Order: sequence, then structure tokens, then C-alpha cells
Amino acid sequence: MKDYSLGPGIVFKHYFPPSEGVFLDFPEECAPSLVNAFRQKNVQQLYSHQYEAYMTVLQGQNVVVVTPTASGKSLCYNLPIFDTLLKQPEARALYIFPTKALAQDQLADIHNTLALLDRSIKVFTYDGDTPVDARRSIRQAANLVITNPDMLHTGILPHHTKWISLFENLRFVVIDEMHSYRGVFGSHMAHVFRRLKRVCRYYGSKPVFILCSATIANPVELAEKLTGEKFHAILENGAPSGGKFFILYNPPVVNAELGIRRSSLNEAQRIAGHFLEQGCKTIAFARSRLKVELLGKYLRDKQAQKARPRVIRTYRGGYLPGERREIEKGLREGRIDAVVTTNAMELGVDIGELDACVMAGYPGSIASTWQQAGRAGRRRKDSVAVMVASSAPVDQYLVRNPRYFLGQSPEMGLIDPDNTIIKAEHLKCACFELPFSLEESGDDIETLQILDYLEESRFLHRVEDRYYWVAESFPSHEVSLRSVASENVIIIDASESPTRVIGEMDRSSAMTMLYEGAIYLHQDGQYQVTKLDLDGCRAYLKRVKVDYYTDADLAVALKVLTVFKEETGFAITKKWGELMVTQVPTVFKKIKYRTHENVGYGPIHLPEEEMHTSGFWLSFRPEVMLDMTNQEREQTLLGLANLYQNLAPLFLMCDTRDIRVVPQVKAVETELPSIFVYDSYPGGTGLAEGLFRVNEEVLRAGMALASQCGCRGGCPSCVGPPQLVGEKTRDMVVRLLARCLG
Repeated sequence: MKDYSLGPGIVFKHYFPPSEGVFLDFPEECAPSLVNAFRQKNVQQLYSHQYEAYMTVLQGQNVVVVTPTASGKSLCYNLPIFDTLLKQPEARALYIFPTKALAQDQLADIHNTLALLDRSIKVFTYDGDTPVDARRSIRQAANLVITNPDMLHTGILPHHTKWISLFENLRFVVIDEMHSYRGVFGSHMAHVFRRLKRVCRYYGSKPVFILCSATIANPVELAEKLTGEKFHAILENGAPSGGKFFILYNPPVVNAELGIRRSSLNEAQRIAGHFLEQGCKTIAFARSRLKVELLGKYLRDKQAQKARPRVIRTYRGGYLPGERREIEKGLREGRIDAVVTTNAMELGVDIGELDACVMAGYPGSIASTWQQAGRAGRRRKDSVAVMVASSAPVDQYLVRNPRYFLGQSPEMGLIDPDNTIIKAEHLKCACFELPFSLEESGDDIETLQILDYLEESRFLHRVEDRYYWVAESFPSHEVSLRSVASENVIIIDASESPTRVIGEMDRSSAMTMLYEGAIYLHQDGQYQVTKLDLDGCRAYLKRVKVDYYTDADLAVALKVLTVFKEETGFAITKKWGELMVTQVPTVFKKIKYRTHENVGYGPIHLPEEEMHTSGFWLSFRPEVMLDMTNQEREQTLLGLANLYQNLAPLFLMCDTRDIRVVPQVKAVETELPSIFVYDSYPGGTGLAEGLFRVNEEVLRAGMALASQCGCRGGCPSCVGPPQLVGEKTRDMVVRLLARCLG
């Protein structure tokens, strides 16, 4: 029995007992040679969810499979697809994985299986690393093509005339790790999949879609919005599992007044080191590349003092493919004792069987937490997963409310395929691929308006009821799947000659992070912005060393354009609709590290920016804040806005940067105290609508966090530091929420 006594910081420990699994024999319909191949790989029977997936797919139904990590989801699509390819050699299949690493890992496993068959099935990856001379043979001969979203968007669909063999015979489309297709990325991918279906229709095929996902609250809704198809859901897991300890660890408080705890990174290093001493093969996750390298260094430094030091490696984006493959192989073969990684290893890359998982901070979603925790676990042995909380409000809320980890995930994968900007960009791509007929638009007036606008702009030419692409540009190369606006600001380090590009940022974020005088943090370096050229989409920086960071004050004006839906309760009215957001950064503050003292300020000279987006807003009836002064109302709304900013992503499956929260003591729209939450991206990506649905849960979560916090009147772990929100804000927020929730 391993020693899981990690000190007084353990606030929750739960043991998931081992499960035996539910097994069924291979279906009689399955090709005998395929059954024999899997049995040679020691797959003697199917799990119940694999059997159900096989039978459902063969009936021609679209399937979404939602089961935990390491539950054999890949067999849910490999079995029916391999079986069909054996029986119908002309059939084709397309696998789409969100990362190259996952695609390469799946390719290796597929080749191992197919090598045991007596018939050849040609399987190839098609991505940016595929040699040019190999691409023609892949397009013509591959039975199964493995690719990624970006290559499908820019390399396959625009060149569909070279892929006639694939599209004429396409029987199956597999979309793995479906939960990663959310927000802006998911909204783009919904259009990419519609373009895929459109090309398939042109060539006379109608593929079955097979989607797989980690646990989310709305798998069927997300699958249907992504593809525009109906789905059969498989949610019961039939796979066996070993026992697992799941531990929530809260570092001790080092400054009660400011709500600051001991570093989650240092505590993660101590806990991972403890497991290594126990002989556990360990994986540790950190939330940034810098923290991965720091945690790896701390662990190696500690091991260097040992007589027999353990082998510890770091793994993250930016490493060369050969180095990543070598680390993965070392883990599978047991030569590496511990790996420290970003979420690059969160998805299903095969890294063998590990004993312990340590997460330095909340990974950002419940789904990601279980993905990471699931990387440790052996069928016959106990394993352990530890989440080490930071001082962030959502971390502190979750360690005090572990029910979210044990019950149904509260998170929804939200997308908005109707985002006008995204729709327009993909209509360009669709028209480039095939002429667009009026019949295709159906009753969608907005699509017709966009087509007419593109004709006026001379991208399209209309002949009778069809629109043809006539521009010289190649539209898919100009559409980023991970942003709404195509204008990103390039970040240039001009400290030395020659200058070098160190990153990029969307224009909206650049206005509040890359203004002249701003301190920009990149890896372990500090940079000061010397010039922001918005017209040229460039920011020039020089390396500095200072003991402060900067934060911009953003003046925001909101105008309600349309109300889509509203509900009125006894204390609050909530609405969801379209907003015009006018924002301009005004001044920036210099804030000292650790103490958060204001040590200076400076003006920001930038023009106003306007943005149409979707928004959600709450208005409070006058009587619920009648006993507060104007200053207290302002502080209370500011504290509640901080809770919203940090807790809403727990339910929306998004990043805190994807939404912005603006409190108003007397809103122009309602003349009442109000809180506006709007989507950071032009046009919105479905977050406001999602918040309208889960608002009460967010309010209850805010109530629980604020009332349970041990600070005096406010801290960074709840409503915000008292220097910003006031000395009694926490109690006032609790009182307001109690009235609103009855």
C-alpha cells in the first residue's frame, strides 16, 4: 500500500473502488480475421459500450461516445470501420484528431492491428509534415486518412477535386476529443464540418459521424451543433478499472489578510517528489510552459541529491517531434520515472501505465481534470491523482465543493455556428470549393445577405441562382480557426538586432495588454512595449527587468441592440441579447509584485473600438440594495463581477479571458444596478446564451465561495482584494446573493 499522507493540506480524499467491467463477445457480423487480429492483441471480448457502438454504426446511425479516459473509445470506431473496409475495399474513412501527436499515436496503434490481418488496408496521415511526393498516392489510394482540423480546412476541402476517390466513397467520419471543439474553435469547426458534408453531397456520399468525448454536460447538443446531424448517445462505460484515490490538496495560507497561500507549484513539486520516493511512476501537469520547466528543474535538483536519482523529463509544445516521440516511448517502456507536462499529454497519447498524477492548479475544466487524472491508472493496481489548488477563486471554490468532481460535469461545450463574422468567412471558403446555390441557403436570410455583400465586394459573381468565387485570394488560408477577426497583432522583440517575433495576440486583447508602456510577460522574460502600430498590426518591445506589472483601466460603454430572451424573478431580471460594446483603454497602473501596491500610472493613447457581440445581463430590483450607500452598491457589484468572471467558466467550459464582466450602478438600459457579461469575441460564441441557462448555478456557486472564504472582508480568492473592492465587500455580496436566491 502506497503512502498517500501528504500533510494537513488534504481537504478531500475519495477512493474509487476497482470495477470489473461489462464484457460481451464480438458480434457475429464482425469479420473473423478482424476478431482474430484483436484477440492476438489480447482483446478477447468487447466492453459493453464498444459493442453498442459497433451495432449502432452498422445500422447507419451517427454516434457520440462519452466515457472516461483509457476506456477503449478508439475501438468504438476502429472495429466497425475496419470491418467495413475489409468487406468493402472501395469504402473510405476520415479520422480527425485535434493534435498531430494524437494522430501519430493512433496511426501506430492502427498499424499494429492491421499488420495482423491477411488483407491490406492502406492507412496514412495527411498533415503539414506529410512529404509532398507522398501526397498524391495518399489522395488516390488511402482507405483511411488521418488528419487534423487545420489540414481539413486548408489542405483537403479546397482541393477536393484531387480527393475524388475519398469523397465519392466516404462512409465514416471520426471526430475524436469532441470536447476540445468549443468556443471560437468549435464555432469555426461547425462550419468546416458543414463544408465537408457539402463536398460529400456533391460526390454522392453521406458518411456516418462517430464522435468521442470526455465527460461534459451536453454531449448530444454539442455533437448536433457541430455537425448538423442527429446522434445516438452512448454514455454507459463498460470498461474495467483499477482503484483510484482522488485527492484535493489546498496549500496552507501564508497571508490571511490577502488570501495568499503557499505556491501551488512548490507544493506540487513536494508531492510529486513524495510519490517518486514511494516508487510511483508519476506524471505532473502545470498550466504553462514556464511552469513546466520550473517544476521539472525543481524535481531534478531534488533528485540530484539522491544516491540513485530518478529519470525526470519535461514535455510541452515547442519540442521537436523526434524528442516528443522519444519521451513517449521512454514512458511506455518504463525507462522514465516521471514526466512534467502541459496539457499536451492530456489527450490520449499512449504513455503506458503510471501510478500517480499531480496537477499544479486546476486544469481549467472538469473534463480536463479527469483527462489528466486518467493518465495514471493500472487495471489491477491502485493509482492516485492529486489536484493542488492555487489561490485563484475557482480553485478555492472547487476544493471546498468536491461534488463537481464526483457528479455529472456542470460544464457545457458551447459554440455559436450563427456568428456572422465566422459564417461569412466560411461562406467564402464554401464558394471557393463549389458554386453556392440559393437553394442551399434555405430560409436563412442572413446567409443571403452575406452572399449579396460578398458579391458587392467582388469576391463572388452571381449567375442566375448560383454564386461563383471570382477573387484571386485563397480564402481558407486567411481564416484562422482559433480567432474571429483575422487581424492579429504580431509581437516583436526589438531589444537586439535582428529583431525576432515572439508571439501574436488578437487586436482586442492587444489594446489592453500591448499599449505603449505596458509590461508584457513571455516565458521567463519581462518586456516593455515601446510602440503599438495597430494599422500595421505590430507591437515592438524591449527586454527590461522591473518589480511591477501593469494593468489597464478600460472604459466600456454598452448599448443593448436586441433582447433575445428575458426572465423576471422576485429580486432580479435576467436578459440575453445583442450588445454594441464601445471600449477604449484610458490609463494603466503599475502594480508591485506580491504586495499589489499601486506604484505609478500612465496615460494610454488609443482610439475607440466598437464590437457587436452577444451579452447576458442581470438587473437588481431597487429594494434588494436599498440599505446600501452608492459606494457600497458599487463595491458590491464589483465584488459580484469578480465572482462571475472567475466562476462562470466553470459552467461554460471556457477561459476567464473569453468573457468580460462590467458592473454598472445605474445602467443606461435599465436604470437599475446591473451586471453585464459579454463575449470577448465579435459576434459571440454562445457563452451569453449558456450563461442565461446556468445563471442560478453561478450565483449559488458565488454564494458558497464568498460565504466559505476565511478572509476578513475580501481577498483574491473570493470577491477580490480589499484594496480594490473595499473592506466589507464579501459580507455585502453574501447578503445580496442571499436575497436574490431567496
